[in-house]
Amino acid sequence: MTYESPLLDVRGSIAPPDDHLEAGVPWHWGDPFAEQRTAARGVAVVDRSHRELIAVTGEERLSWLHLVISQHVTELAEGTGTEALVLDTNGRVEAHMVVAHTHDAGGTVWLDTDPGSRVTSALPKGGPQSLLEYLEAMKFWAKVEIRDATSELALVTVLGPDADQLLLAVGVSLGSEPYSVATIPGGGFARRMPWPGKSSVDLALPRAELTDWWRRLTDAGARPVGSWAFDALRVESLHARVGLDTDERTIPHEVNWIGTAAHVAKGCYRGQETVSKVHNVGRPPRHMVLLHLDGSPEITPEPGDPVLLGERTVGRVGSVIQHHELGPIALALIKRTTPIGPELLAGVEDRVVQAIVDPDSVPAEGAAPGREAAQRLRG
Repeated sequence: MTYESPLLDVRGSIAPPDDHLEAGVPWHWGDPFAEQRTAARGVAVVDRSHRELIAVTGEERLSWLHLVISQHVTELAEGTGTEALVLDTNGRVEAHMVVAHTHDAGGTVWLDTDPGSRVTSALPKGGPQSLLEYLEAMKFWAKVEIRDATSELALVTVLGPDADQLLLAVGVSLGSEPYSVATIPGGGFARRMPWPGKSSVDLALPRAELTDWWRRLTDAGARPVGSWAFDALRVESLHARVGLDTDERTIPHEVNWIGTAAHVAKGCYRGQETVSKVHNVGRPPRHMVLLHLDGSPEITPEPGDPVLLGERTVGRVGSVIQHHELGPIALALIKRTTPIGPELLAGVEDRVVQAIVDPDSVPAEGAAPGREAAQRLRG
């Protein structure tokens, strides 16, 4: 059954177009650009209750998760969080999740992910399966319990520099460090995030109380904003979304997930060999950049469209969004060797537009520790 948030029934909410990735939650509340400005300069709240949540409990929850996800979590303290991935055997990105470890009885690790996340089964039969099914299949004899918690908690995100004042007004106290986690009186948890924008806090709230909490937050001064505003700030923050900014070849190094979501030194997770090898002795073939698109034709490319330098394809378009200050922008995966200054073309057929790479978005060339060590040995 297709999910529909109860907030779509609240006066002023506008649903997204059919087949939109953010189907089920409000796309905007009547003025998308004003909503973005508030989310960047004041305080706003966005409904993200279509995200799926998985709860992992049991005494071996951290040591077991450490073996099946890309992040180092054996020492993830209660009251903290992180991000993590599931990769295929070749180290290609299949799912992204945000993690929270809460203080409740016995401790719970919460994983929230995009709706409909699918990964490749590790069992001999192979084939795609849900993230929950994958984790269940990898459980074996570990002392853990895994459950679908989507019906228990619904996610909303508070955006903007005035977020902390709003949280205090509704009785939520949270540490200042990124990924700090705190339980919310009455149920759920809060988690401070380093994206999108400069100030963001996720609230996982009792699903049955979503509408009541929305009223509390908006009555306390938060402006309702839609997924459009969240995505505009996400793109500006250079944060990828799986299946939109990634393709079947994407590895974590290409989309800024090394360190934040994938650990380069720990072993024992699927795809680790590729992560370690590229970090130590190689370079990723592509990197993610921000494109400024020519807005004069009033057309935009679509995700998956090619990026061209002259007649040569050098990349693919990902998220495309209208930003309140930057105008039409997009994330794109382009070949690492693509020169930054020249004008590019993005799109196909009747939606080709001129584009230019934002130089500030180009990741710095990091050192390759293994390569440097080999060069020292050779003198």
